[in-house]
Amino acid sequence: MLFRRKNIESFASMKLSISSMREAEEFEAVCDGSEVVLTLRRGYLGSDGPGIPCTEAQCETETFISLLNGCGVMGWDGFRGKHPIGILDGEMFVFEASVNDGKEIRASGSQNFPRGLWELRDGLYGILDAETKAE
Repeated sequence: MLFRRKNIESFASMKLSISSMREAEEFEAVCDGSEVVLTLRRGYLGSDGPGIPCTEAQCETETFISLLNGCGVMGWDGFRGKHPIGILDGEMFVFEASVNDGKEIRASGSQNFPRGLWELRDGLYGILDAETKAE
């Protein structure tokens, strides 16, 4: 039997939170027709977490979907990365997305991440950087 991995074909929203011992960043993306609005919030733990939006950008929805598919996000659903024994510090993440007309993807972990997570983060920064350079 041939297994075919399903891709994301439509996108509604996504939230990716990454936190370490002292700081946190939260990416939020919402589809607005043919464009996706991406917002980055940063904060320090002990304040109220990621708060004030520090950067916002827009990109084409198809470009955003290509990024998600390129990072293998559809395969992340249900990922629960337990913190490795003996590691005293690290980063934690929480990922949530609504795709393909209502399919919910949820994943989380502590110093244990799905393949493609850092590529997704780098891609999100790339979208934000491109908007900043265009201004």
